[in-house]
Amino acid sequence: MSLTVSPSLPTLDARLPQRRELLTEVPGPRSRELQERRDAVVPRGLVSSLPVFAEDVDGGVIRDVDGNSFIDLGSGIAVTSVGASSPAVAAAVGAQAGRFTHTCFMVTPYEGYIRVAEELARLTPGDHAKRTALFNSGAEAVENAVKIARLATGRQAVVAFDHAYHGRTNLTMGLTAKTMPYKTHFGPFAPEIYRMPMSYPYREENPGLTGPEAARRAITQIEKQIGAESTAAIIIEPIQGEGGFIVPAEGFLPTLAAWARENGVVFIADEVQAGFCRTGAWFASEHEGVVPDLITMAKGIAGGMPLSAVTGRAELFDAVHPGGLGGTYGGNPVACAAALATLETMRELDLSARARAIEAIVVGRLSALAEELGGAQGPIGDVRGRGAMLAIELVKPGTTDPDPESTKAVAAACLAEGVLILTCGTYGNVIRLLPPLVIDEQLLQDGLEVLEAALRGASR
Repeated sequence: MSLTVSPSLPTLDARLPQRRELLTEVPGPRSRELQERRDAVVPRGLVSSLPVFAEDVDGGVIRDVDGNSFIDLGSGIAVTSVGASSPAVAAAVGAQAGRFTHTCFMVTPYEGYIRVAEELARLTPGDHAKRTALFNSGAEAVENAVKIARLATGRQAVVAFDHAYHGRTNLTMGLTAKTMPYKTHFGPFAPEIYRMPMSYPYREENPGLTGPEAARRAITQIEKQIGAESTAAIIIEPIQGEGGFIVPAEGFLPTLAAWARENGVVFIADEVQAGFCRTGAWFASEHEGVVPDLITMAKGIAGGMPLSAVTGRAELFDAVHPGGLGGTYGGNPVACAAALATLETMRELDLSARARAIEAIVVGRLSALAEELGGAQGPIGDVRGRGAMLAIELVKPGTTDPDPESTKAVAAACLAEGVLILTCGTYGNVIRLLPPLVIDEQLLQDGLEVLEAALRGASR
């Protein structure tokens, strides 16, 4: 990709026209036909947010099977930061697949795995000796981080937080806070998991509570309910994802990390959604200078190929006996090639800077809209986030009561106009914006205009 300098967000080359265009009703006839076929073979428990089927995706545009072009403000849930068909990633995948697609690293290792581990040692916070193990999904990375922490400390208890999301496996469901749809009737869950209060500035019962004070509130409960000597790990998303893009008050994370360090507790930063330039830094932990003991990563790591990682202190990893970590597909060679191309693209295009530019554009517009549609005037309760991980929390006018109905209506109104947005939040009342970091500025502005119109419609 080549860069053309502009005053705000540099324009990148794209294969598909970067514009919104609707040629049929939404969903169109071909998407409806595919939906009928899907209903016949795919379980209803596996749902999709949107009723259109993708045919081609490039830059910030998704073209569906009916020829409609939608503005993508979701990036496949923060995965396609470099675009869903990045030429560098596609070339790397093709080249590696032409050599070999699998040997199993536990049987016959290969250099790509080592190169990814070397990159992650350089990129993640801290200059201590590090090790990396590669897996397939964010949940698998979280499971293994907990395994490592428990073995290395000889302790069992794991602390998670309100509004957390860490995955859908049995252990990670236990760590996840929200019950429906993730946990309902799927128990019993793994034991020795304890939930503590999160710093959620917009919904804090005591609005004057500082980040360090909120951390001490959680620490007091840990010491009272578990005891530091029984706590193996604290796991937390530096910016919570599915829970509502909650940015904790300044000082919350450093205070928790300092207590963990003082008490031999492993501090695990779940950077699955927030990592890889998404928040305007390589990792969200960097915004407050936090150096985690272990970091879990996935989503944006490999341009859409399935790959995840745990990177952390060498002494923690080296406590694990030979054979204690692994998996048949973990660190697949094609996924490793995609990751190396993705990381190089992120560096080449300085996607952290692009994320910060996206933040300036989006927050500038949404903050002005919040003045118009906040308080008693409309549904916007809060605008928050960092980089290109941004959110709007919708409430019933004049209150802080969550308004999931308006949130669904806004998402539907955007879809009808050709803009794909995602929702989230413990109460289902948060619009989350996760545009590809390579999105064209004009396309982004167009998407925001549609979103603003939908929010004004909700206020009526």
